[in-house]
Amino acid sequence: MKSLALFLCLASPLLAQEALKSSLTFHASFDAGLNADFSKGDKTCVIKKGKDLVPCVFNDDVKLASGAGKFGSCLHFPKKGVTRPQFSGVNVLSYNDKSWSATVSTWLKLTPDEDLEPGYCDPVQIVGDDGKKGFIFLEWSKDESPRFFRYAIRPLFEIWNPTNVQWADIPFEKRPMVQVANAPFSRETWTHVAFTLSNVNNKAAKPGGSLYINGKLQGRIENWDLTFGWEPASVALVLGASYVGHQDDLAVFDRALTDAEVDQLFKLEGGVGALR
Repeated sequence: MKSLALFLCLASPLLAQEALKSSLTFHASFDAGLNADFSKGDKTCVIKKGKDLVPCVFNDDVKLASGAGKFGSCLHFPKKGVTRPQFSGVNVLSYNDKSWSATVSTWLKLTPDEDLEPGYCDPVQIVGDDGKKGFIFLEWSKDESPRFFRYAIRPLFEIWNPTNVQWADIPFEKRPMVQVANAPFSRETWTHVAFTLSNVNNKAAKPGGSLYINGKLQGRIENWDLTFGWEPASVALVLGASYVGHQDDLAVFDRALTDAEVDQLFKLEGGVGALR
């Protein structure tokens, strides 16, 4: 699949766009509301209320910024709130215990050191039924100045944290993550972020993940045992965990896009809506 996608990218931009379109499983433009515009699963944006999931509605924590998006309207998280919009991963992220690959893409706008409140900030997470069975996230660090921007894939707890210490106490180079200093985020301009997952839970292949900013590779997570233990029905894509800023054009693809495809995704006129 990867070699075919690369051939298509080189052969024709139009064919390459068709390859992206065929792999798209989810798109939320946030032009009119929280629910997805396109999904191979459930389009409904929900939040946790006790043990239940209920439809998410705009409130003081998350608002619709009409006409202020990278493409049309967008979400605005004006403060560090408790509302965390989420979407079911069933038929969207398609997590499985054999071999799982995916790509998540979005646009963010904020000046981290000025806009974020104290503590970790995760604009995007992929979660399951138990954080010790796996946890995937984008984050800004909590103590450093300027803050680091990171992409982490944490597999089963005993793999990444065998000595049971705090995440912050593990040396940077011994965490399953990509870390970027002085990432180009600003409230004056939009920044594209994409991350991939490859061969998670596949014992016969090398698993990994990559982080991209504005179409350019920032680093890869490699040489880790990326075994997860999630219940597939519980997997969800979560937004806005302590995030303060704007977010637009959220999309999911059913495979790890190539470097060239991520660059093409970044350059799409009209955003992911052009693929539908």
